[in-house]
Amino acid sequence: MAFLTGIFASMGLGGGMVLIVYLTVFAGFSQIAAQGINLVFFIPIAIISLVLHTKNKLVEWKKAVPAVLWGTAAVIISAWLANRIEQSLLSKAFGIFLILMGLKELFFKSEKHKFKRV
Repeated sequence: MAFLTGIFASMGLGGGMVLIVYLTVFAGFSQIAAQGINLVFFIPIAIISLVLHTKNKLVEWKKAVPAVLWGTAAVIISAWLANRIEQSLLSKAFGIFLILMGLKELFFKSEKHKFKRV
């Protein structure tokens, strides 16, 4: 599983995507449960990343605070919607999302972001 995660991460797809696919396809979890587990796994990683990036002066707090507030609102609304959408539709929507992201990665090159030290 770690090997597949490494392959997908090198293509720009995160480990969370791999975790959701693993939980739904191989471990038998529902789509909504897999997405919830993925969010729970994300929280400690996000906190550690925030601490490390803050320590290295890579966080622009004027941009980060609104992003966190709007992101939190989006998560609450999305979780509410996900609980009201039929399981098969949620799984199909996630599959379409993965296909679109894969096509984007294959056919559209993005410029490398250059980070500057403050």
